[in-house]
Amino acid sequence: MSAARAAAPALSAHGIVAGYGGRAVLSGVDLVLGAGEILSLIGHNGAGKSTLLRVLFGLHPPRAGEIRLDGRPCQPDPASLTASGVAFVPEGRGVFPGLTVGENFALALWSAGIVGREAKARVEEVLGILPAIGGFYGRRAGTLSGGQQQMVSIGRALLSRPRLLLLDEPSIGLAPKTFQELLRPLRALQQARGMTLLLVEQNIAEAFAISDRVAVLKSGRIVFAGVPADLADHARLMALF
Repeated sequence: MSAARAAAPALSAHGIVAGYGGRAVLSGVDLVLGAGEILSLIGHNGAGKSTLLRVLFGLHPPRAGEIRLDGRPCQPDPASLTASGVAFVPEGRGVFPGLTVGENFALALWSAGIVGREAKARVEEVLGILPAIGGFYGRRAGTLSGGQQQMVSIGRALLSRPRLLLLDEPSIGLAPKTFQELLRPLRALQQARGMTLLLVEQNIAEAFAISDRVAVLKSGRIVFAGVPADLADHARLMALF
């Protein structure tokens, strides 16, 4: 496992309160994501994991709390975070089904202001990381399998060369083998670049296998933070859910 660099946390949240309408989902969340580490965030369905990622990426406003990027307070919004090297892969993949894979990539590059030779270089770079995409690059995204769409969604995020990647439930609808095939190149890329990953995942065994640390979210609060080995006892793990 990679060691987090001795520096300010890549991303941290303090006292985050958020919800929908009159219903509270997050009730004072504190989370620290060290630079260069992989942190898995786990918890039962409805614990608030996806809401927390949406708050961190500026897609849902918190009612209270503070978010810091590289130790500095920030008011997150997707455009400024993307410019700062943060990327988000949402639950459900979020590809444009009527567009080809190449057009999905082109749209992401255009929205990031990446054009010309640099855009071509970014595409070639992502195809080198996830070479299977080359086999269906000209197909409409809506005709692809779930695993292929997830690969496109992750590839699209990697076009921005993020230093911090937020992944929300990438294994949903995927066979274990397919999920492993997605994780391996991500782990290799993380190790090569020192990229930071926050992974929300229900496939605990696979998530723990690549993670430096794990945090458990229960009923809107972080109830545990430690290393995967701390939760090797299945009974202890289940008690946290």
